Amino acid sequence: MSLQENVMAEMKAAMRAKDSVKLEALRAVKSAILLANTESASKDGLSDEEEMKLLQKLVKQRKDSAQIYKEQGREDLAEPELAQAAVIEQFLPEQMSEAEIEAKVEEIIAKTGATVMQDMGKVMGMASGELAGKADGKTISMIVKKKLA
Repeated sequence: MSLQENVMAEMKAAMRAKDSVKLEALRAVKSAILLANTESASKDGLSDEEEMKLLQKLVKQRKDSAQIYKEQGREDLAEPELAQAAVIEQFLPEQMSEAEIEAKVEEIIAKTGATVMQDMGKVMGMASGELAGKADGKTISMIVKKKLA
């Protein structure tokens, strides 16, 4: 079942359950998919990789918004953002733990022969490619910096 069909099925279930937070998150996903499909020149729609990037972007937006709300002391606005992020994350592959990411980054550093911070671009390029959809870019970056520093 495609992502769009999956989202539609979940939307129907959320409507029946009167789950407004889940429904709002799913509508945002549906909207983003439709927008990306209209912008895309291909007639077959989005590839799986493009769908994952789209979902990751939506989750990141929600988490960033929640962080800003928390910094401003607006927990009432941060909670729905985090709840929506959790709903959207259900459609993403399971995220790797920090220890797993660290092991993979060490492996990539060994492959590339990186030793200093100037090699970070090389390492990040490979790590982002190999860990796409499984790890957050910010976490990968933080671990790479720690290892090369």
